[in-house]
Order: sequence, then C-alpha cells, then structure tokens
Amino acid sequence: MQISAAVINEVSGDFAIETVSLSEPTEHEVLVEIAGVGLCHTDLAVKEGHLPFPLPGVVGHEGSGTVVRVGSGVTKVAEGDRVAISFNSCGQCAHCGKGEPAYCHNFMAFNFGGGRPDGSSALTSGDTTLGGNFFGQSSLATHAIAHERNVVKVADDAPLELVGPLGCGIQTGAGAVLNSLDVAPGSSLVVVGAGSVGLAAVLAAVVREVGTIIVVEPHESRRELALSLGATHVVDPANGALSEQIRAIVPDGVDYAIDTTALLPVLDQILQALGVRGSLGLIGVPADPTATLPIGMMPTQLFGHTIRGIVEGDADPDTFIPHLLDLHRQGKFPFDKLITTMPFSQINEAVAVQHRGEAVKVVLVHE
Repeated sequence: MQISAAVINEVSGDFAIETVSLSEPTEHEVLVEIAGVGLCHTDLAVKEGHLPFPLPGVVGHEGSGTVVRVGSGVTKVAEGDRVAISFNSCGQCAHCGKGEPAYCHNFMAFNFGGGRPDGSSALTSGDTTLGGNFFGQSSLATHAIAHERNVVKVADDAPLELVGPLGCGIQTGAGAVLNSLDVAPGSSLVVVGAGSVGLAAVLAAVVREVGTIIVVEPHESRRELALSLGATHVVDPANGALSEQIRAIVPDGVDYAIDTTALLPVLDQILQALGVRGSLGLIGVPADPTATLPIGMMPTQLFGHTIRGIVEGDADPDTFIPHLLDLHRQGKFPFDKLITTMPFSQINEAVAVQHRGEAVKVVLVHE
C-alpha cells in the first residue's frame, strides 16, 4: 500500500514527507494506522548520524493507533484493536524468557537493524529499499508494520493519539523509579533533566510517595512545570555546584538519583550528592558512544554506592503500559500534561520547537 512517511534521506537533513510503499504484514506482523507518534531524542540522534541506521530510512518509535490488518499467525490483537507500539524484542533469549525484554540479547538487531530479522524491509520508495523496522515499527508515517510482540492493546477510554510515548520515553522515566531503582516511599530522589523522561520520573515518584523530589533543570519554564507535577524542590545549575545545592536541601545526600543528560561534569556532581547506600540510574545516552564515567573507587565502596544503566525503565510493555494507563485513569499519572500535539506535516518545525525547549514532548498527529 501507499503511505506518507517522514523519510531521512541524508545525515543532518530535514525530514521529507514522501509517498512510499509499505508491504503487507507477514505471519507475526501487524499493520497499524497511526493516530499519533511521539518525537523522541533517539529519532533525532539517527537523523544527526549519532546512531547506526541505514539511510534513506524511516524512524519513529512512539507510535499508537488502530490495527488494520494482522498476519496469519497473530493471536495477541485483532483488526480494530487500539494499540500502543513499544520497542521490539526476540522473545527467545534468556532475558526475554525472564520477562526482561528491555535487555533482550538481540535488542540492537531488532530495534536498530533497519529491517526484519530476515534482512527484508517493509518500506520501499520506487526501486530503493528504505531502512525501516525502527524499534519494530518506523511509525513516523501514516501507517506502520509492527510485530505481535511489541504492540500493546489499550482500553477504549485511553487517549489513543497520546499513548505512544508510553512505549518509550515516558515508560523509561517512570520505570526507572518504579522498576529499575524501586525507589522507596519517603526517600529522597534527584532527577537531572526535566524533559519527558525526567518529568515522567517525577510523576512516578509522586505515585511512589517519595518524600523529597529534586529536579535539576536549566529552563525556568520546565522547573515550574516540575513543581506543578509534584517536585518538592528545583535546582538551576547556573546557581552553583550541583552537589552543594542538592546537599543544601538534603544534607546527608540523596538516596536515589536519575540522570537523563549523560554529561560527565553533571554526573560527577551527582555522584558527590549521593548519600550512604545511594543509587544512581543512568538513562541519558552520551553523544560519544565511547565515553566513560570516572568514579572514585574508595567513596563508591566506602559509602556503598550503586551505579546502574537503565534501558526502557526495565519495563515489560505488555504489563507496564496498562499499569501506567490505569494510574492515569485514576488521576495519579497525568502524563498528558507533558505532551504538545502538532500536525504530522509540521515535523521539522516540531523538531525546532522541542530543541528550543518550548515543548517537553511533541506528539505528531495526522490531520
């Protein structure tokens, strides 16, 4: 079928809305008509050449919509079902078997490989094969081929065009608090960066009834938003050393920290702000994939610090996305307050809006 998609033709080029061909779903695939798709930093990292992906290609990995057709072997969803689309996983490896698909042994191949596991692509433009299957979806388009494993059926009362970011960014931030670090009620937490991932962590910290929630963020409007969402304190990094500002609030140091920046000077300060038995969760992706984090071995051992990487909030989307939507239904997880919708045709302006900090999370919707 012919669809419209936002194609990346060259590194650092704008997205180009083009008519391309999308194949029919294979045995375990699902064709989804996209209602909305979040614009994520990872999509832009591919566009700027920071992550490997074959170009020309179509990215997009926070899609949501309605199932149009299913492959002959699909039993999980049916035509007409409303779904969020999350990251893909193999379902065969040890970690998938333990319900930890975010740490699938084949994560890179299934999400960044640019095609199906057999090497084919569902997307073509004339005689040109396009990179696709990005996070098992390539949903910056009017329609996407996803996989049975990475579609999650959502209730009829869910805000369909807004639920896509639950499949990645919002899931990552919330899961870091609720799953990865399992932040304790009444404890202290610092979140570095008030983008959609960081603010989702704030929302989850409120759900978990964390006692002190500190947000570090240079943009005043985002600091104000963080306070409105439940942060107890905000810190402007321009006002001095972060470790000193944080310890002015929690003199003994914080119990937990979540970093979304991957900036080494920031991380050094956050490590200095950790209290005894404090835990640091690393979510941010460094611009240089070879970057390393120097740590003081003696204080790390002496104070019992834990430093751990976090992928997708340690979430199993099949259970975690419905959990977040249930919290939203109860008024306890208002993730919609993080979202600004813009028309799909304005994708390049949306990139600029998000870059300028004028929107936390843009979701592109089809007119």
